Amino acid sequence: MQPAKTAPTVALTGFSEITDQFDICLCDIWGVVHNGVAAHQDACDALVAMRERGVSVVLVTNAPRPRREIEVQLARLAVPEAAYDAIVTSGDVCRALIEERSGEPVFMLGPDRDLPLIAGLDAPRVSSAEARYVLCTGLFDDETETAETYAGLFADLVARDLVMICANPDLVVDRGGKIVPCAGSLALAYEQIGGTVIYAGKPHRPIYEMALHIAEARRGKPVPPDRICAIGDAIRTDIAGANAFGAASVMVLAGIHAQDLVEKSWEERHGWFAGQHHRPDYAIPQLVW
Repeated sequence: MQPAKTAPTVALTGFSEITDQFDICLCDIWGVVHNGVAAHQDACDALVAMRERGVSVVLVTNAPRPRREIEVQLARLAVPEAAYDAIVTSGDVCRALIEERSGEPVFMLGPDRDLPLIAGLDAPRVSSAEARYVLCTGLFDDETETAETYAGLFADLVARDLVMICANPDLVVDRGGKIVPCAGSLALAYEQIGGTVIYAGKPHRPIYEMALHIAEARRGKPVPPDRICAIGDAIRTDIAGANAFGAASVMVLAGIHAQDLVEKSWEERHGWFAGQHHRPDYAIPQLVW
């Protein structure tokens, strides 16, 4: 674990100011590259520019689906393939955790759109009463439900000592300007009443190791930690994960913390950073070149 950072966050107006410092960029998707409804064109252009200057870009997301599903989504949102070298998802890491439990009956908590996560795996879906473990990809209906909706269910599952695999550690996400809860909010509630949770995505190390392995394989050689940066919009996952991994962290302000940061002066922003458990090395209003 890296020590907490105390140096002031450096304000950027564009990523071009620091791009020469890095060989690999691990970039968050939702909140940085798109908002779930439309791509951020300036961010896409910045990623293309990075790659043109020799930086390997791996998109790293807590989406609880295999990378191919994310490729399809990015194409639908008009994110160009030239903006990235590869994609790593918490779903990719999660599938490895499910394979370790091959054949065990699982209660899958989450919407049907996340079913590709278990496609092709020996993971028989059963009711909560029959399950040996829980796979949480999100809420059944994130438009109307909250973690409190599941209080009774969670009490029963914890009493039976069922482990929960959380496929998306994000607490919330910005969907077209509306903040909706994610699987991480359910996992946190589960832990708070004594449940055991295994997390697949950011800020936990396995997803970064997978992304670095792919990037280094494409470059054909190892890359030292001081030549790696990670971009994201969430303190708890993106910035905490980058700091713990030893990568330089770049925070996009116009993401899930926009209400606290966007309509503020840099002095107020620095004050906000100082009050957090994790502090970014750099901050930029939006990802632009």
